Amino acid sequence: MDLSRPRCRVWRELVLVASLLACGIRQASSQIYIAPDSLIGVERYSSSLAVENAPEDVQEYSWHRGANDTEENLIISYNTTSHSRRDGPMYSGRESVSIRGTLRIWRSQLNDTGNYTVRVDTINDTQRATGWLEILELETPQISVNTTSVVDGEDAVAATCYTNDSHIRWYVNYVPVSGNYRMTISPDNKTLVIRMFGRFDSPLQCGIEILPELIQKSDLIYVTVAYGPYSLLLSSSPTDFNGILSAEIGSQVEMECISYSRPESKYRWIHNGSLLSFSEKNITLPSLTWDQMGRYRCIAENSATQVTLYEEVHVQAPCECSWGPLLSPRHRPVVSRSFTISGSLLVLLIIFIVLGFTHFLAVLIRALFRHYSTRRKLLSDSTAQLGPSKGTGDLPHPGSFPSLIQK
Repeated sequence: MDLSRPRCRVWRELVLVASLLACGIRQASSQIYIAPDSLIGVERYSSSLAVENAPEDVQEYSWHRGANDTEENLIISYNTTSHSRRDGPMYSGRESVSIRGTLRIWRSQLNDTGNYTVRVDTINDTQRATGWLEILELETPQISVNTTSVVDGEDAVAATCYTNDSHIRWYVNYVPVSGNYRMTISPDNKTLVIRMFGRFDSPLQCGIEILPELIQKSDLIYVTVAYGPYSLLLSSSPTDFNGILSAEIGSQVEMECISYSRPESKYRWIHNGSLLSFSEKNITLPSLTWDQMGRYRCIAENSATQVTLYEEVHVQAPCECSWGPLLSPRHRPVVSRSFTISGSLLVLLIIFIVLGFTHFLAVLIRALFRHYSTRRKLLSDSTAQLGPSKGTGDLPHPGSFPSLIQK
């Protein structure tokens, strides 16, 4: 399609011209005419020429190609009395007439452009009206982007819509958009720039307004968006708990890394600090040995986004208790570690504690009372032996102290 040649597709001007032509054809207020807004058609779409101001006693509608209603120009006619139709020499197989006299041309073509004459026959009269039908060439806009591969949330994409039409609309992921904080549309509407292009911004599409409510869209153009890895998950069988996987010697152990990434993540496994030789997202140990115990780390890498994530799991033997490994798990005694006290027993326990504490206080008080009573008696006896005080001359002889001490 040659986008450089001018288009006669300004429908508002064409409607105005058609209206003037229709007004010139009308001779009186009761004269029939072809609706001006129906005199515009689009290639590959259906066109409908509507008859306006038709009388109520119409017996037949007949449509002719050209400005005359001769039999040689007849396209199709419809008899309202017998509800029958008649095809004429100009019938192409794409025309039909409704009971209201509207001529419909299916899948309009550019060579359908020209004059169309309708004749309305009533019981007492015959009226004619002619109008120029303009079939517009259907232009399909073309679209291109500056790049088709970006990183999620990092790169910008500029899309260009190639058309001579000025009524351009943009669609991002099938949704019509306008300018916002992340999207900018050029003044002529032909360029859309999306900053921080995301994985939900594809595909892109532009469209042009052929007629009101008729949008001709371009082909979809897809942008490959690299993202991830996101939400790295390490699953295992047997199931690990808080990164600890308990497995018996000789049993089978399976571990798998799951991540969301585009392109698909590359995986590496490290066992106790040593890089394993394979690079698959899952690892299987058919018969677990002591050498295979230890810590396993799964690393997921995306070369496009330069993002790396990892998860770890520790493989170890089940916990062995004091009775040793001679007993299998199903034969090991079950020890209850719970201890509960009923309500009545709790009340009795509190009473015993209170009574015991009371008895202890009573014994303590009694012992203290006896101790102080005995001490007081000893002091009284010693004072009686010393006698009444008679001044300094009556002090006892120092030789008497030993006897007092002995007593």
